[in-house]
Amino acid sequence: MANVELVTAADLHLMQGLAQRVTATRPDLVSSDASFGELAWNWGRGHAGEDANRPRRLWLSGGDLVAWAWAHLPHRVTRTDGSVRDVTAAYLAYQVHPEHAALVDEVIDWYDTAAGAVERTVLPSAADGFGLGRWAAHGYVTDPASLGDTGYWTQLNERDLTDVEQPVLPHGFRFRTADEAGPEAAVRAHVDAWAPTSYTARAYEGVRRTTAYRGDLHVLVEAPDGTMASSTIMWLDEVNRTVEFEPVGTHPGHRRRGLARAVLLHGMHLARAAGAGHATVACLGAPGHPQARELYRGVGFRELSRDAPLVKTG
Repeated sequence: MANVELVTAADLHLMQGLAQRVTATRPDLVSSDASFGELAWNWGRGHAGEDANRPRRLWLSGGDLVAWAWAHLPHRVTRTDGSVRDVTAAYLAYQVHPEHAALVDEVIDWYDTAAGAVERTVLPSAADGFGLGRWAAHGYVTDPASLGDTGYWTQLNERDLTDVEQPVLPHGFRFRTADEAGPEAAVRAHVDAWAPTSYTARAYEGVRRTTAYRGDLHVLVEAPDGTMASSTIMWLDEVNRTVEFEPVGTHPGHRRRGLARAVLLHGMHLARAAGAGHATVACLGAPGHPQARELYRGVGFRELSRDAPLVKTG
């Protein structure tokens, strides 16, 4: 019988555990939005009200989670500037353990049922040849919107944490952590960087409640006038000794001053002190979106894997 309940904290723990097991052997198969840190980030901020539109199903074998599917159904998003955006298509985040690859057919059937007649999108890994074949067999095709220089597909980047250069900040700027600066400053840093956004103080409280969140690994750059000019959250996977940067953002009034570069380098030093030996960060990969990709390349990241955006019309 299908389980279409909402993701709980216990579910999140299981889903992150599967992410850790897949990361240990086939990191290139970690699906978009299925990484250890991305799961915590998306689940935590979803408590601001979007979680009601996100049913899930879990597949277990011998007591271990071997696959999950988390559907984001059509909903309305209210943003910090008062604007409203209607999301009319469905999106699926999912992960299947490579030793249970055949379960992807059940994942697809469940998604098609849960989403109904609306347009359905999904972002499997481009390295998952078997999975891509099964999605195609169920009528999913390359999303036309993803083609060309301005397509919205994501690539995952990685680097080890040896030989990390020292960060340099402009005069008067200083590093802070969310533990030091407090929740209001942490929320303001994100809202300023990503405006308009649906992120709120309530969303941040959800993020803070995840067991993976550490305020000492949530780094901010404070400007001389007290503005939180740049920030990132780092998610430490202690099993694989890897840290994930998500999100990374800079206040528009402080861009092109090297702040994002500095916060990444500072974060890598903090992560290494916390036990990490490896780091990852995701960005848009299409040629028309070079800013983040070039930033990450400039601090030593190289592409590990990428999405293969698929769509099925309603």
